[in-house]
Amino acid sequence: MATIGERMAKRRWTVWTGWIAACLLMLLLLGALGAWLFLRASLAQLDGARTAPGLRAAVSIERDDMGVPLIRGRDRLDLAYATGFVHAQERYFQMDLLRRTAAGELAELFGPRALPLDRARRLHRFRARAQQSLALLAPQERAFVDRYVAGVNDGLGALKARPFEYLLAGAAPQAWRAEDSLLAVWAMYIDLQGSQEGRELARGWLREHSDASQLAFLLPEASRWDAPLDGALHAAPPEAPLPPAPPAWWGRRPQAPAQLALASNAFVDAVGSNNYAIAGSRSSSGAAIVADDMHLGLQLPNIWYRLALLYQDEQGVQRRLAGVTLPGAPPLVIAGSNGHVAWGFTNSYADTVDLVEVGVDAARPHEVRTPAGWERVIERVETIAVKGASGERLAVRETSLGPLRAAGGRQYAVHWVAHQPQAVNLNHLKLETAETLDAALAIANTDGIPAQNFVGGDRAGNIGWTIAGMLPRRAHPGAEHSFPLAAGAAAPGWQGLLAPQDYPRVVNPLDGQITTANSRQLAGPGAALLGDGGFDLGQRNAQLADRVHRLGPRTDVAHAFQAALDDRARFIALWRERVLAVLDPAATAGQPRRAEFRRLLETSWNGRADVDSVGYRLARNTMWALHDILFAGVNEELARLDPKASMGSANPRWPAVLVRLLDTQPAGWLPPGQKTWRDLQLAAVDRVIADFDKEGMALAQATWGQRNTATITHPIALAVPSLAGWLGMPPDQLPGDAHMPRVAGPKFGQSERMTVSPGREEEGLYNMPGGQSGHPLSPWFRRGHAEWVKGTPLPLLPGVARHTLVLQP
Repeated sequence: MATIGERMAKRRWTVWTGWIAACLLMLLLLGALGAWLFLRASLAQLDGARTAPGLRAAVSIERDDMGVPLIRGRDRLDLAYATGFVHAQERYFQMDLLRRTAAGELAELFGPRALPLDRARRLHRFRARAQQSLALLAPQERAFVDRYVAGVNDGLGALKARPFEYLLAGAAPQAWRAEDSLLAVWAMYIDLQGSQEGRELARGWLREHSDASQLAFLLPEASRWDAPLDGALHAAPPEAPLPPAPPAWWGRRPQAPAQLALASNAFVDAVGSNNYAIAGSRSSSGAAIVADDMHLGLQLPNIWYRLALLYQDEQGVQRRLAGVTLPGAPPLVIAGSNGHVAWGFTNSYADTVDLVEVGVDAARPHEVRTPAGWERVIERVETIAVKGASGERLAVRETSLGPLRAAGGRQYAVHWVAHQPQAVNLNHLKLETAETLDAALAIANTDGIPAQNFVGGDRAGNIGWTIAGMLPRRAHPGAEHSFPLAAGAAAPGWQGLLAPQDYPRVVNPLDGQITTANSRQLAGPGAALLGDGGFDLGQRNAQLADRVHRLGPRTDVAHAFQAALDDRARFIALWRERVLAVLDPAATAGQPRRAEFRRLLETSWNGRADVDSVGYRLARNTMWALHDILFAGVNEELARLDPKASMGSANPRWPAVLVRLLDTQPAGWLPPGQKTWRDLQLAAVDRVIADFDKEGMALAQATWGQRNTATITHPIALAVPSLAGWLGMPPDQLPGDAHMPRVAGPKFGQSERMTVSPGREEEGLYNMPGGQSGHPLSPWFRRGHAEWVKGTPLPLLPGVARHTLVLQP
């Protein structure tokens, strides 16, 4: 038996253990409380009043229950300040990432792991270019940017604690500068045109390893699915003849086993955006209807910040603007309506980058030979700050055509429109006061943004298309500029920028509609002015045009909105029919997995990229399995040149090539190991089955939704995965896919949906993934996301004010 002393000692130990546990629990609770209070302190101020230096008059910021502000003020400069204040309070970390992405300054925040990306960005020296472009702004434009910058820094300073992301990153936010706002626009150049270098390198390799007839067949200028805006006036280019034999690399197996993984496992078709306009002759109100859904990579917070602005212009006219802004960029309404004109964008995929091979000579180490002759290379040293490590010095070698980069043992000058001083300007601001479609089209042609399909309409019912943004002026426009220029070329691919009066336009077509979707816009002479920077297949635009046509002779905003949600699988339906044809009784006899494959194609199919459809996924994967059998080997080779070089980047219309081969079934084009085209298609089916077997997934469970599940999260969650649930959206299964208007992938899709008639903004409709705020404790962090998933439209304009903050001089 224990003695009395032993029992007392045990009791004391128990008491002390309890006290220690209680203290530890208290410390944990205090720590959690402290973290919560810190997070709360970094929330935006929503109500009350505060003094704002430099304002000419009071500005009110009225937020509705979605967190969408209506900003009222006396003039546009005051609203620029207030917009900066709101952007900083809700989205500062997002803004910081944009400027750092363009400038190559991510390693300063995230450490050495960001160095590869920073090195690639520093090649372009966009911060130095931003400073040069800033000096070119007119005084009133510079004042506009400066007022925004002042609002940003005051908004950041007004937070009671730094934005929570900096606590997790162990860093402090740096003040915003005027050139940072221009860098945010260059970040969009990188996003929208940054793949063109890899595309040119891929096409250059294919040119060197294929004869002229093979190249013309494999890299067609157009496809049967194109729906150009001038298609009624001009015939499409004829299809190239099918050569008797393929190139030597055709169907070659990759050397690395990892390259055998089915490409359809990853969302590789990250191309999508739609905009369309319906003329007043077909609208119930007589005003044009403009719809826009720009597809981008998706994360939290969403790239766009929705708002409405109300002010008086210099002539004393009351102006109301509604649409989306890009936090960090100059505070312009990127897409929206000004009451007279509405507008939206899709990426044009114009050819804006040339790789010009330069000659080198060991005897002339500081010179290179360009089309203009030998010239001295200017070497500039960029210092990359690295968190937790010493800074890295990077030598950037520049020529008159652009910076030099190496690929495949050669040196190329990167001749990119984005390097021009005029690449970023504030002409977009003029759209806010445009009162007619013609005025808006003229402004768009001078806009300092990446070249976009601009679709607009006015309250009188006129509709039109043109290119907004900078286009290169080519002495000899043509498809040859989609390849690198060889050393010794007589002239660079382009010199200077295309004059605004030379931009192509389409205005008030007879059918009363305009649609664009990243594919070939024109079949006539204007096509050569744009070039081909990677046009999409064309099926999506054809389907969109058909869907808009089906709206009939009279329609309205609510019905027009639905066209962007079209997930009919018209393209994959063709592949499904092909697979069903080869899975005949002879192919399924003694093959239970093939028989099940066929049964699911027949029974789990409703003609859409539906989340419950197994048949859609199987048909789609079969197309991609054929892609991999034929192109995996060459993709491995191309990736050695550039991570973005592939057959898909060289020719996004590669499915059109496969369709022609399956239609004609030329024996000479069968890849090694295949005796017939039927055998090849069955091999693709077997490969899809084997791929699911490796995953341990039964075919009946392989729904499209199981694969197309959203993973939309905050960038911080990538560094701290344990926070993904807190900093992410629900793992919703998403309908839609490539080659249909509702393009959707786990991290890619419609970054906004907007449909509006100018002058009738109260009827306008809107959706976007995520909410207005980038703060997880904000009520607006996720507000509106569920409606985006379901495709349930919300009003474009802010609703009744729930919170009002007044900024006073």
